[in-house]
This record gives sequence, C-alpha cells and structure tokens, in this order.
Amino acid sequence: MSTAMNFGSKSFKPKPPDKGSFPLDHFGECKAFKEKYMKCLRENSFENTLCRQESKEYLECRMERQLMAKEPLERLGFKDLIEEKLEAKHEKL
Repeated sequence: MSTAMNFGSKSFKPKPPDKGSFPLDHFGECKAFKEKYMKCLRENSFENTLCRQESKEYLECRMERQLMAKEPLERLGFKDLIEEKLEAKHEKL
C-alpha cells in the first residue's frame, strides 16, 4: 500500500495585499513629501496630529503616482482638512 504524497499538485492562488500594504517608493517620487512629513514629526516630538497636512500631502502624492490605492481623503481621516480648504476658498470669493 503506497501512501506517496504529491506536494507539487497543490495549486497556489495569489491574493492581493492587505489594505495598508503598498509598493515602496523605489524611485523617490514622493521623497520630498515624506521628508517634509518626517521633519514635521521630529519638530513636534512625533505628535502626528500636528502634522496632518503634511501626511495628507504625502498620501496624495502616493495615490497620484499609483504607489497606493486611491482612496477618498475623507476615508483616510482628512475630512476636516478638506472642509477647511473649501471654507478658505469661499472666504476669498
């Protein structure tokens, strides 16, 4: 009685990366935005709430260059920053 196991017959089905996994910026396309964000963090004792505008700009850069999936900024927690920008725009008119 043969109980040979054939491990090679198992089919591999790749799955997309989990949300939050994204390609590295190998070509430095968003390096300036990242550096600005990191500088803000260092200057503010790594209190990320004080660097939300820089974070938003960095994520926008990544989305524009397809280094991460496009998401509405509201879903990424920047709804208040978008509303502030719209209010400032309306005040200028």
